[in-house]
Amino acid sequence: MARTSVLSTRVLLVCAAIGVATGILAGIAGWVTPVLLASPLLFLYGLVLGSHVLPGIIAQEVLRLPLVALITHVFAALIASAFNPAWALRFIGTALLFGLIQEGVAALTRYRAWGPWRFFLSAGIIGVIVAVVVFFAAHLAVMPLWAQILYLAISVLGPVAWTAMGLAIGSALRTAGVARR
Repeated sequence: MARTSVLSTRVLLVCAAIGVATGILAGIAGWVTPVLLASPLLFLYGLVLGSHVLPGIIAQEVLRLPLVALITHVFAALIASAFNPAWALRFIGTALLFGLIQEGVAALTRYRAWGPWRFFLSAGIIGVIVAVVVFFAAHLAVMPLWAQILYLAISVLGPVAWTAMGLAIGSALRTAGVARR
């Protein structure tokens, strides 16, 4: 008898559907980014970048299987790249980083713990990484101290807020029967 794969066609199609929906959002975030970075509201960038946690959060909440976060992130990055091809490598790099962090946290629990704490842990890790990397890459040290502090807080809390939204969406999809076999 043939062995069934964890990554069945159904699982891949669900990942693709979530990836398309969240990839459209990532594409919009890609359009907003240059405008935001050139504005006095630069400190809000962490909130925009935090939206990139959605593909993996929704996929893991719906399917609760290994590798679905990473696969869904890649689908989302490919869709986002259609909106802004010049940023394709950034979208793919972000997808790989965020997807691997989300998969890594899930792997630490051997893909058995699906409580909200696990999702928020990965969001916190992503938030800290985003805050530090963008702080130095965007030269935010030249901003007033209050803006730097606000930026750091928003960058850490942005992925956490998007994670809460992703969990709500994933839970609704699961309740609607998307995860049924």
